[in-house]
Amino acid sequence: MISVVIADDQPVILAGFAALVDAQPDLTVVGTATNGRELLSLVAEQEPDVALVDIRMPELDGITATAALTRDYATRVLILTTFDLDAYVYDAIRAGASGFLLKDVTAERFVEAVRLVAEGAMLLAPAASRSLVAAQFAGHGRPRPEPADAGSLTPREREVLLELARGRSNAEIAESLHVTAETVKSHVSEVLRKLGLRDRIQAVVYAYEHGLMPR
Repeated sequence: MISVVIADDQPVILAGFAALVDAQPDLTVVGTATNGRELLSLVAEQEPDVALVDIRMPELDGITATAALTRDYATRVLILTTFDLDAYVYDAIRAGASGFLLKDVTAERFVEAVRLVAEGAMLLAPAASRSLVAAQFAGHGRPRPEPADAGSLTPREREVLLELARGRSNAEIAESLHVTAETVKSHVSEVLRKLGLRDRIQAVVYAYEHGLMPR
């Protein structure tokens, strides 16, 4: 059973998402919150698998709450937003979120997204994540230098990291590097482990932040 908490300051939306989750045989809502402070208390008490978090909430916004939540708990965060180009989505991903979901999503897509995030997948399509990050870095200042842990990557793992940053799927990377999809999956896991990243989205962010991708 996948445990879920939901945080949104709009009662109708909160109740609707909670009802959708509880209607699934493999999902259960263990609590709801109307602001970021309530969310953090709830996660500390329940330690759920997934937290559905609205970006714009009173008292403590979803970005700040996400950063605190992902720092201290294994709970994975799925951001709820009204617009797919919400300027705050990028900040939420940098804070540790595993992706974002539009509030007008279909019921089927919604529950599938919760399951995917619980399993450790990123919700954004690779190209979407790349576009989101690239747009945020366009016109910004100089990238930060590479940290020491980047030196732990093998040449092949570095290639895989750059392929991830280009928005390519495992199958596309496998074709490009002439290896199997299982080999790519193994390399991706090693890249995330060595760099201390939670998922593929953070790998894209890492590559852009440290100047590995052309700007």
